Amino acid sequence: MAGQGGRGVRGGWGWWLVVPVAAVMVSGCTGGSGAGPGSAAGKPSASASAGGSPSPSASASSGAYDPATYAPQVRTYAKKAGISPQLLMAVLYNEDYKPHDPAFERSWQKYKPDAAFGIANMHRAAFDQTKRGRPFASRKWEELPDDRALAVEAAAWYLHDMSAQLPAHWAGGYSRDELMALGYNAGGGNMAAFARGAKPGSQASDYLTRLRDNWKKAGAAVAG
Repeated sequence: MAGQGGRGVRGGWGWWLVVPVAAVMVSGCTGGSGAGPGSAAGKPSASASAGGSPSPSASASSGAYDPATYAPQVRTYAKKAGISPQLLMAVLYNEDYKPHDPAFERSWQKYKPDAAFGIANMHRAAFDQTKRGRPFASRKWEELPDDRALAVEAAAWYLHDMSAQLPAHWAGGYSRDELMALGYNAGGGNMAAFARGAKPGSQASDYLTRLRDNWKKAGAAVAG
């Protein structure tokens, strides 16, 4: 999840099914918006980690979602950002742990102001920092739930920024893409620590395990 220094381990669909009820119950007494907390140091983390399908260019009003639907956008924005399309798609699969419905996300954000938006689960601070000087600099974080292509574009450039922060050499036996994914989930400061040999905590380890599990599926999705 982009914009927060780590997030809870994927808890399954049962937990998310009760969230809309809780969000509706509290929406009348909570409000405002808040930037997601940053990572331990450096760039904030991004995550806390198109037929009968919804239009991949913008609208997500139906809430139906399959990351593979956005393979054309993944290939386009990954190429522009100079990153692996397979990595970007794998991150989208990793972030597909909750319903990506715009109304749901906004209701939950009223209950939890630091919640992430969009199919790439990006926090406000990460989005605002990533968009600077980029083609989508005029866009707003609040648009992410409705514009899935924008969410893919922002995630691609966030991963680009993680790549730029990597040292020339690192320890731990991770691939470059794995470290970038860890940076997406836990932030640039933590990514640098992992590159120096620090052991990831349980949340980051879970994110890396799921990335590896999703890797082959992500490659097949972007191969077409």
